[in-house]
Amino acid sequence: MTQFCKSKTYLRLLLAAALLPCALLHAEGKEGGTVIREVNLYISPDTNAQRVAVVTRGRTVPLITDRSNIGGKPWIKVLAVVDASEARGVKEVSGWMEGRFLVTNTTPNGDQIIFGEAVDSEHQAEQRGGRRHAGEDAMRLYYRVYDYFPKSPLAGEALWRSADIRWQLEKGGVLARPSAHEMSPDMRDQIDDETMREVIKKFPRTKWADLAAYDMIDNKVCGDWKGETHCPEKEAEIYESYAHDHPQSPKAPEALYNAAWRQAVLVDMHRSNHQEDKAAKARKKAQELTQELITKFPESDWKPRAVNLAYMLDQNIAVYGAGATSAN
Repeated sequence: MTQFCKSKTYLRLLLAAALLPCALLHAEGKEGGTVIREVNLYISPDTNAQRVAVVTRGRTVPLITDRSNIGGKPWIKVLAVVDASEARGVKEVSGWMEGRFLVTNTTPNGDQIIFGEAVDSEHQAEQRGGRRHAGEDAMRLYYRVYDYFPKSPLAGEALWRSADIRWQLEKGGVLARPSAHEMSPDMRDQIDDETMREVIKKFPRTKWADLAAYDMIDNKVCGDWKGETHCPEKEAEIYESYAHDHPQSPKAPEALYNAAWRQAVLVDMHRSNHQEDKAAKARKKAQELTQELITKFPESDWKPRAVNLAYMLDQNIAVYGAGATSAN
């Protein structure tokens, strides 16, 4: 999205308003869809006619009111959601568009077409010099797959990908988050997890729910530890619990490593505080976690890192603090 909202509440209301027409459409069984290219809306079915708006990729087109074929070119009159830059939000506009760019819930293989365009937009966003706002386009297109084709085999993955992109855009400051004065101190580093929760609710006990749950850990970690042990202690528990609660998750080995590394950090923290008993306890726990990772996930990319961490623990090599940057 290109709009920037002043509060989390406004963001949710705006998203709900944008999606409401689709919910009504599905309930009534009517045709609707989205565009897979940026498309002009005209006052009449003619590219020389007055342009009334631009519909960007992934914006919902909840209502088709008329069809025409002029000069061998299909035209469709629609009600579409478009960007309203003046209000930094969205609005609904009626107009004519070229029908070839609209994929609806009645288009054969429509779910795959929209998903494919979402993947292309996501790749554009990752490329240097890629299309501007391609990430937001991908976020919307993925959501449209779930929105218009909820029974598609791609629906769960599409909803998670949409949520994950939104998560990353909010985390990077591309999408609006509440301003600091509108949040309590314990919320200032948090990202809106509403869409992630939707993934878990709609697709429980799936890979996509596991991935959504892992992303949401970001809202539970401290951020800046400030040299205090309670933060890595808390985070180690969170990551270990995730790995044990989601043993089939692609993120399980990463979670185990994160838990083990934080226990190794505690070893260094406790030693610097001359708390050798606590350091020994943390060291034992870190060794157990690294061994668990190595045993359970021998083919994982995280295994070599776990082996390295285990070596550092055995050799009393610091992983945190001043001792981690120079040899003793």
